[in-house]
Amino acid sequence: MLAAEPPQPEEAVHWLNLASKAGHVRARYQLALCLHQGCGVDRNLQEAAKWYLKAAEGGYVRAMYNVALCYSFGEGFAHNNRQSRNWMRRAADRGHSKAQFEHGLRLFSEGEMMKAVVYLELATRAGETAASHVKNVILQQLSATSRDRVMFLADNWRALP
Repeated sequence: MLAAEPPQPEEAVHWLNLASKAGHVRARYQLALCLHQGCGVDRNLQEAAKWYLKAAEGGYVRAMYNVALCYSFGEGFAHNNRQSRNWMRRAADRGHSKAQFEHGLRLFSEGEMMKAVVYLELATRAGETAASHVKNVILQQLSATSRDRVMFLADNWRALP
């Protein structure tokens, strides 16, 4: 989400468009936000999704999360659970706290309790307070050995580049 609308949003979009076409990854993400929100340009979810994807493919973690949401909600892309999961995991593995929370919830719903707790613990440590409740519910169902193992994994986790 844009922190504030620029004083001349149409001009900002013009420059973002030029920078995006030149390959600037963060500009691609910012352009996608403008297209998604209709800031300085008509709202266009298909174009927004296209630019989110280009930024995500360039390694921009926030864009990875947004691509996952686009696939999940069918905004700009056709609804695709497999693609949504793939991009959510990629963002989570690179340290995006909301992605860690959502990926942890998905793992929990699929019965992958140990993996779910690791992601939920990482999200909790990053400030996602709602993740803590779900994590604690799952931890109550695990043996002491399993609890120790998931905390060891969380303690030794490192974000992917």
